[in-house]
This record gives sequence, C-alpha cells and structure tokens, in this order.
Amino acid sequence: MPFQIDTIHPSEFSVMADLWEASVRATHHFLTEADIAFFKPLLSRYFEAVELASVRDENGRMLGFSGIAAGKLEMLFVHPEAMGKGIGKALLQHAIEHGNVTEVDVNEDNPQAVGFYEHSGFRTMSRSELDGMGKPFPILHMALKA
Repeated sequence: MPFQIDTIHPSEFSVMADLWEASVRATHHFLTEADIAFFKPLLSRYFEAVELASVRDENGRMLGFSGIAAGKLEMLFVHPEAMGKGIGKALLQHAIEHGNVTEVDVNEDNPQAVGFYEHSGFRTMSRSELDGMGKPFPILHMALKA
C-alpha cells in the first residue's frame, strides 16, 4: 500500500517529540532515561534545521517522520505501533527521490536500523566512536551505493 507523504507544521513539533520518544524507547535500548531527558528538549531545534516529511493514518495521526538536509537523512522515526508496515521504507524512498539523499548516520547499537539501511542499499563508509554531541554512542556513517 503506497503511503501519502505529508508536510509538517511547526505546531506539530510536540507531537513529533512524543513520536520520537516512543520510537527511541522501542529501538534505542542503549539509551538511559537520562539520555532521553537530555535529547528530548533539543528536538525542536533539530526539527527546525531539516526539511520534514511525515506519514499519517486515515485520521491524520502521525505514524512516522523524516528530516533531511543537504542530501543527508538526518532523522527517521516510526511510531512503534506502526513499525514493520512499510512507513520507514516509504519515508526513506521519498527522501532519496525528492531530497537526493545519499547519506545517513546510524547508531551502531541500533542493529534494527543498521539492517534497515543496509537492506535499502546503504553501506558503512566510516565509523565514529562518539555521536554528534560527543556522547559515547558509536555512529556508522553510511552512503547509498551507486
């Protein structure tokens, strides 16, 4: 089933933050409560820095969202209740086709995401011991193979 990709209004940032938290709790098992509390207040600043897209259900409820900047997928999160239904794939395909995405950074400790991107044609090009905030969460820098 093809999904309709929709835009996101800044008034929805709190909804996105809640979706982010639910998704992270389901997939980022390496994060502590303190880590989640650290990152969540920073989200609106991150949301403002990227081109956002979403997938919604028939009632308009956001099921997943992505954010891209300069050919890089900066974020892709799907609500746990909607995982495994093709929403992430639809958002990634939209980012590749409409945002010219060829790169993504992935937490190494999130094997589900690493596998998703590998299955989608991305390959690890390099690795960083620390994330972009200097925290000890190794990052895989992946690129779409030609």
